[in-house]
Amino acid sequence: MNVTGFAARLTASAAFERFIVLVIVFNAAIIGLETQPDVMRSFGSLFSVLNATILLVFIGEAALKIAAQWPRPQRYFANGWNVFDFAIIVLSLIPGSGEFATVARLIRILRVLRLVTALPKLRLMVATLVRCIPGMGHVVSLMAILFYVYGVAGYHLYGAHDPAHWGTLGRAFLTLFQIATLEAWTDIMRTAMELGRWHWVFFVSFVLLGTFVVVNLFVAVVINSLEESHREVAEADALAERGSANDAQETVRALRDLLNQFEKRVSSLERTLRDGTKD
Repeated sequence: MNVTGFAARLTASAAFERFIVLVIVFNAAIIGLETQPDVMRSFGSLFSVLNATILLVFIGEAALKIAAQWPRPQRYFANGWNVFDFAIIVLSLIPGSGEFATVARLIRILRVLRLVTALPKLRLMVATLVRCIPGMGHVVSLMAILFYVYGVAGYHLYGAHDPAHWGTLGRAFLTLFQIATLEAWTDIMRTAMELGRWHWVFFVSFVLLGTFVVVNLFVAVVINSLEESHREVAEADALAERGSANDAQETVRALRDLLNQFEKRVSSLERTLRDGTKD
């Protein structure tokens, strides 16, 4: 049996992908149950066995995917998602006792992130977020300028009156961040309005610019990148379909050529037989 072909067919099958997803979800459920002291007292040893079994499943999955690329196993590491999965597996081999016990528990949580690699739609979302980082740089720069201008203005306007929120430039930045999240920002505004009734302009203008405008710019960048990713996926699928159609046409042509050659040989054989019969 061709081990490479078997491994390639198995790892590419939908049933195998669903099995891995179920294992990851089961692993996530165990990690959640391990936070319950009563459950750990009753089933702690069972959870240890299950964690070891899940790790063996992940190792087996990686081994099958590497075998599917044989005799060029390095192609497995050409995929960034495979590198991510392999890194989690290697880190999971850290002993779960002794001085590394806490680290081992934290690394087990990372296994849940393998859902991203197991589900194509989640991979597309993560890829979209990564590719929109350069576009977000301009939005972040705009927001940094906005925070700096309002932070310095807030320090000079309200630093003496409300030092808890505006006493230093660092506190002013934290206060502006709180206002941008719309968390109890009206209380901060009312304290400032003790200095004058028109001070609401400072806060309302920052909320309009810093929250609604900038946040909408972030959303616009993400949506634009998501549309580009969907367009690229659709184009890749269309190219694959055209390639499959071309392959099918070439196969039909090859079959027709073989059939024509077969008919010519049959005709030649019939003529030979007729000539032999006449003689």
